[in-house]
Amino acid sequence: MSAKQQLESLNRDFQKKRPLRAGSLIITTYGDIIHPRGGNVWLGSLMKLLTPMGVSERLVRTSVYRLVQEGWLQTEKVGRCSYYSVTGAGLRRFQQAFEHVYTLGTDEWNGSWCLVFLNQLEPETRARVREELKWLSFGSMAAGVMEHPRFTRHELIPLLQEWGALDDTIVMQTQPMEQRSPRALRRQVRESWNLDELGFRYKRFLEKFRPLWRELSINDNLSPEDCITARILLIHEYRKILLRDPLLPDELLPGDWEGRSAKQLCRNLYRAIYRRSDEHLANLLENASGPLPGPSQGFYRRFGGLIEENPADNGKFVAEESV
Repeated sequence: MSAKQQLESLNRDFQKKRPLRAGSLIITTYGDIIHPRGGNVWLGSLMKLLTPMGVSERLVRTSVYRLVQEGWLQTEKVGRCSYYSVTGAGLRRFQQAFEHVYTLGTDEWNGSWCLVFLNQLEPETRARVREELKWLSFGSMAAGVMEHPRFTRHELIPLLQEWGALDDTIVMQTQPMEQRSPRALRRQVRESWNLDELGFRYKRFLEKFRPLWRELSINDNLSPEDCITARILLIHEYRKILLRDPLLPDELLPGDWEGRSAKQLCRNLYRAIYRRSDEHLANLLENASGPLPGPSQGFYRRFGGLIEENPADNGKFVAEESV
């Protein structure tokens, strides 16, 4: 198979999913493509962007309407055209997840845990806050108690305030542990997060995208438009896994943890296709002032610095031109 055929196979698999969660795909598109280019885009541009992935104009309209109702997006009308951007609350909700996507490594863990006690919340609020915390990859330590090894109390307080739950939620930060990987802690981690399921999802990701990476070194016939589709699919599938991954320290993970290989594959593919995809994006995306501006400087710091990687070079990299 050529690279294009591998991409077509990935795209078909995506379009077969039911229900087709276009809202989640739109959030991926904003985080990866639109936000670095100013964050505001004409609805028609968004439709053109997602059409090759089998997302109809009607589904895009319905999905952005729901995202507005849920507080993710806000709309602005200029004449007969609608322009959409991410709200401040929406940006805070997904920003950390996207930072995890593009970061090669994680800070060394000091042995501290963030603990959140939800027992004093009203049942409806407790269920809502619990879902928000799960979205941030918190694990369930016990009934009404959630935990995270990297989130801090300082980061969580503003979010609890935004959710209207700060006064009735107890947040604690434990002291760093000298012995950070005892047997009991490893067992607790497996009870709090389903590592087997998470590892399986990483394995499936590798099985789906490795063939595309291999073909890029043999028969790379992807057009700029193809590269946009490949890029959105890549980040979308990877982001969905990271939403449930607390990025546990290595001492608490299995030695053969598939998440490490998945990160490298995502980085390699992204570096190989992002430049061609940007060629087409420059002509495709518009806001009320005209074509969207180029990516911000922060965009080029993704994955440790965007350089183009060619599989045929056996791992050698060509440095990205200064921007």
